[in-house]
Amino acid sequence: MASPATPAAADGEAVTGDAVTAGFAELERQQQLLASCTRLYQQLSDHFATLDRGLAARSDAIRHKRRAAEARTARALDSLRRRELTVDASVDRALHHLDSIAASASSAASPPAAGLADALRALCARMDAAAFLGFVAARRKEADALRAEVPPALSRCVDPANFVMDAVADVFPVDRREMKSPADLAWACVLILEAAVPALADPDPEIGAARPLVPRAARERARGMAREWKEAVELKGGVEGAKPPDAHAFLQHVATFAVAEREDRPLYRRIVLSFSWRRQMPRLALALGLDEEMPDIIEELIAKGQQLDAVNFAYEAGLQEKFPPVPLLKSYLEDSKKTSPTVSDNSSTSSGQSGSNTNKKEQSALRAVIKCIEDRKLESEFPLEDLQKQLEDLEKAKTEKKKASSSASSGGTSEPANKRIRASNGGPMPPAKAGRLTNNTSVSSFPVATAFVRSPSQTSYASPSQTSYASPTHTSYASPSHTSYATPSSYPYDRQPAHGLYCNRSPPAIREPYVYPANEVPSVGFGVPYSSPPMTYPATYGGYSNGLPAYNNGMAPAFHQAYYR
Repeated sequence: MASPATPAAADGEAVTGDAVTAGFAELERQQQLLASCTRLYQQLSDHFATLDRGLAARSDAIRHKRRAAEARTARALDSLRRRELTVDASVDRALHHLDSIAASASSAASPPAAGLADALRALCARMDAAAFLGFVAARRKEADALRAEVPPALSRCVDPANFVMDAVADVFPVDRREMKSPADLAWACVLILEAAVPALADPDPEIGAARPLVPRAARERARGMAREWKEAVELKGGVEGAKPPDAHAFLQHVATFAVAEREDRPLYRRIVLSFSWRRQMPRLALALGLDEEMPDIIEELIAKGQQLDAVNFAYEAGLQEKFPPVPLLKSYLEDSKKTSPTVSDNSSTSSGQSGSNTNKKEQSALRAVIKCIEDRKLESEFPLEDLQKQLEDLEKAKTEKKKASSSASSGGTSEPANKRIRASNGGPMPPAKAGRLTNNTSVSSFPVATAFVRSPSQTSYASPSQTSYASPTHTSYASPSHTSYATPSSYPYDRQPAHGLYCNRSPPAIREPYVYPANEVPSVGFGVPYSSPPMTYPATYGGYSNGLPAYNNGMAPAFHQAYYR
């Protein structure tokens, strides 16, 4: 019994070992599968949590936009109801105002206007649009006074809308003046169009500028002028290449006459972003219906490094809480300092111009930030003491640098250096553009040399290579290394002599036309020809390269008399 049981036990032990090994392998596989499932579950959980958070954020944004839209709709409906209720009263007020203007215009004797306000009122009462634009353009230095006096003057017009369009028609939308003056009158158009807003406002105190009183015909005319400006500017390369005053005048025209089109809003946005640094752009952006796009506009300005403009837009749109001004102003100052080394590296520093430009840019940035802080009442959040001290240091450095450069350029004296040096012997000064005369001669501007006296015994021409050419009848011409340009004593030279054969230099200035005496020139051409010189010369100096050793006509060139007048 014992012997058979032993093999059975051995077989059982062998089977049990394999089973245990297989069981452990299965457990390990199950463990790996469980770990994999756990990781997958965690990833799915994170993914769905992210989706939930995104959906919640989008729901909140949509809910916020819906509330804002409902509020705007309620305000618009309320405004429409109030407008409808005040139409009759507004018409009565407008008619009464028109009758009073007509009566005062007919009874007035039109005396000569004494002051600015009286002159403006007289022009508006007479509806003299052309004279009105000329009057405003001639008083650019009084722009602040004009901004205060033009709106009440325009209210005396019988038809202010057409009067304003007639006044700017010669300059906007395109300049139609026959004799265009160098002065740009787009600024005058902007001023007149801005002043027309209160003149076109509804006389009802509750409605006011929310309902501009523009007749239908005048509104269509304003739309036509806006279309003409857009077509003209597209032919010139787009709104980005337009002049800032012209683009500003276009936006102000559209806002003044309430002719903004929904399909043109991308165009308005491009203009606003291109000229965002102009003071009126935030207000015009809201007037043109870009209030919903203001957050995107502000973010784009920040991305472009125009934080100061972004602050102005944020305050105008009431978004200063979403876009805090103090961090933006600090970032603006940091960016302005970062650009300084780049400017210095890319500019010439020999004259100190790049350093001066950098100093000016830093001062401009500081002044702009200080002005913004004062306007927005941010002194408590952004103290001005440090900024004012930095500005004073920059101004002091600029003054010291200017004094140093001035003393260095004048050589220690206060007298300015002359651009051109006159002859010490009182000789005539050749004109600066003498080289443009018809005989193609030019006058040297080298310093004055002493007069040289002819040597009777010197009868050789010295070439640049020190080769002499014998001549019994001519005076000697020395090379630059010899500096002996012998002439008769009656012809002193006022300038330092250049190369004997002029080569690349201008001939010296002479008091009188220089010709050879008759006894030294027996006939046309030289009596005894010289051999060709060892070098050629440009044809512009009398034809030296034609094979002859000297002049074509046998005589030295006579300088134009205009040099000595």
